[in-house]
Amino acid sequence: MRIFVGAMNSGWNIDYKGVMPMDLLLHSKVALVTGSTAGIGLEIARKLATEQAEVIVTGRDQTKLDRAVASIRASGGASVRGVRADAATAEGANILRREVPRVDILVNNLGIYEIKSFTDITDDDWRIYFETNVLSGVRLAREYFPSMLKQNWGRVIFISSESGLVTPGDMIHYGMTKTAILAVSRGLAELTKGTKVTVNSVLPGPTQSEGIVGFMQSLASDPSAPVDQIEAEFFAKSRPSSLIQRLTAPEEVANLVAYVASPLSSATNGAALRVDGGVTATIA
Repeated sequence: MRIFVGAMNSGWNIDYKGVMPMDLLLHSKVALVTGSTAGIGLEIARKLATEQAEVIVTGRDQTKLDRAVASIRASGGASVRGVRADAATAEGANILRREVPRVDILVNNLGIYEIKSFTDITDDDWRIYFETNVLSGVRLAREYFPSMLKQNWGRVIFISSESGLVTPGDMIHYGMTKTAILAVSRGLAELTKGTKVTVNSVLPGPTQSEGIVGFMQSLASDPSAPVDQIEAEFFAKSRPSSLIQRLTAPEEVANLVAYVASPLSSATNGAALRVDGGVTATIA
């Protein structure tokens, strides 16, 4: 089974050097970001840290954790540490509970994806995808959500996907999990009525990642063609509705997540917020 882990690389040469962070009022807020040693997760952690949140980076590989923490510190994120744990497992969730007893901002970013014919998706595949993409977030929300309600402030953010709205035929098991995330997120938001806790989903479209080149090559008419040509073909054939006609940079996703995590987003609750480049061609 070929699995592309949802960890994103920096892309599109977005240069934030010298840009002063806007004050998102995150000072002293504790933020836990799963799957955050690379890509979208790393950039979310970096953005929250540079906005003065106390950030916990998670992952399975200690070397990658150390590298991610060092990278965030080099970007000006002073308060950041790593916790080695596989958030896709009950054991990993228990480690996070012990190591991080208080969380104000929970970003459930961990996820995997692949192309696979429906008839080839095994029972184990379905279980792995549900465990990794859905239960990882459910377990941690179940742990930290009650204390958010008790303190009357908190943010739970699920990273879903445009595939949660329009399930691709060659990734049905993946799309299923991303739709399930939307249901969990909206249902959990219903339990926040009258409080200062919010629960939202963020839906990226195709995003720069460690696995995205291989993913696009697997669909390309000529897998050996230059990457920019493969990307152009991917959007022309597989994502023709995209308005930006390019991969999203993980920093672009992180910017939206940081706002949703902020006290400034207090009226945004129970929402499914797209950062998909216009791939989903509907107005609702």
